[in-house]
Amino acid sequence: MQQERCSSSDRPLDPRCMLARDAEGSEDRFGRAAVDFPVAVVLPAGGSGERMGLPTPKQFCTILNRPLISYTIQAFERLSWIGTVVVVVAKENHDLMLNIVQKFNHTKVKVVHGGTTRHRSIFNGLQAFSNTTDSLTPKPKVVIIHDAVRPFVEEDLLLKITLAAKEQGASGTIRPLVSTVIATTSEGYLDHSLERAKYRASEMPQGFLYDIIFQAYQRCSEFDFEFGTECLHLALQYCSTNAKLIEGPPTLWKVTYKRDLAAAEAIIKETLSMSACIIAGSEAEAVELAKTLQKNLNMIETDVISCAKESNTEYLSKTQNFIYISMSGSNFSGVLEMVKCFKDLGHARLYPVVIVWVQLNMTKQSVDSQKTDELTAFMGLASEVIQGNVLLYGIEIDHSKVPEQWERSVERLTQMTVALIRERNAALTGQLLHA
Repeated sequence: MQQERCSSSDRPLDPRCMLARDAEGSEDRFGRAAVDFPVAVVLPAGGSGERMGLPTPKQFCTILNRPLISYTIQAFERLSWIGTVVVVVAKENHDLMLNIVQKFNHTKVKVVHGGTTRHRSIFNGLQAFSNTTDSLTPKPKVVIIHDAVRPFVEEDLLLKITLAAKEQGASGTIRPLVSTVIATTSEGYLDHSLERAKYRASEMPQGFLYDIIFQAYQRCSEFDFEFGTECLHLALQYCSTNAKLIEGPPTLWKVTYKRDLAAAEAIIKETLSMSACIIAGSEAEAVELAKTLQKNLNMIETDVISCAKESNTEYLSKTQNFIYISMSGSNFSGVLEMVKCFKDLGHARLYPVVIVWVQLNMTKQSVDSQKTDELTAFMGLASEVIQGNVLLYGIEIDHSKVPEQWERSVERLTQMTVALIRERNAALTGQLLHA
């Protein structure tokens, strides 16, 4: 991951800083090996979003036709080692949250009612696990508490927080202060300022042994419930558990103001176009082209897999962009299988899935593709799958043994592929372009 491109500011300037959405990637496989105990999440989402200045609470504001809280939930649901996500909402938003869970196919979520303050809502969320007879919310070893409006939480950080919580009893995320903190007098004058280098901002996520944080809430005072904001402080004060502090990445910011919605949308859009899966047949020429494309594409992550690979389903579920390479004259069976898999997974439910079908022509005999039966079938398939939110494009490339000519053709193919993925131009679906 290209973390060196990240800015040190409190906003993620480069979407490459975000963790790739790899439901079965190496990070997750490591996570499954390291986390051999039950882990759950509590997302307090009962706030009114007064600072947003909008009638809708910020956690329910939509970005690309999807509520913000759904992105946050997805960040946890994609990790196999996290079991349950308890979402705590105001009573009046209970039905709205249930509709979001159903519409966006969230399978690990339990919705509970919140309280009048943040701490009361978190305690309500923790109490959902105290009923040992409820099989849907088994008691976890470690519970992660996170803000519903921080959608860009990285798996690596979650893993560090979880393991530190198990070892220390509590763990928290910190970030450097970006502004100097000052104290004022009652008359509105400067009293003193703090030395910024000595202090850190406390952020989310935070992790706890469930028994510790639950006991802390059982012991805390009414004053804590009404005016407290820091969970780590409760664990220290009432259970003598001092948290391990872990510095978080610059991407760890929360949607607070209206302008943050636009920033979040820009990041999500850009991230969608920054990964691809290249599927190639067994022919040597197709494999060679796939590897060359992998080097040329400037994306966060580009995987190359064989169309005969048994575990393709995990790759088909982790990205929105696919490049399917076959020899010219091949039928659509591979693409049809992909589309069926997308339908079964509900993968195209939220965003269009892009398939760029690359036909590698080895004969050098150019034909008028507009008049062939193949093009007719291709256009028909594209018209059919677009109804299921799948955008199908075609590019034909002639193989050449002349290195300079082949490099130019592959470069044009790369440029056309990137343009189709990033623009997602529905008007071009079904056309067979030539590289």
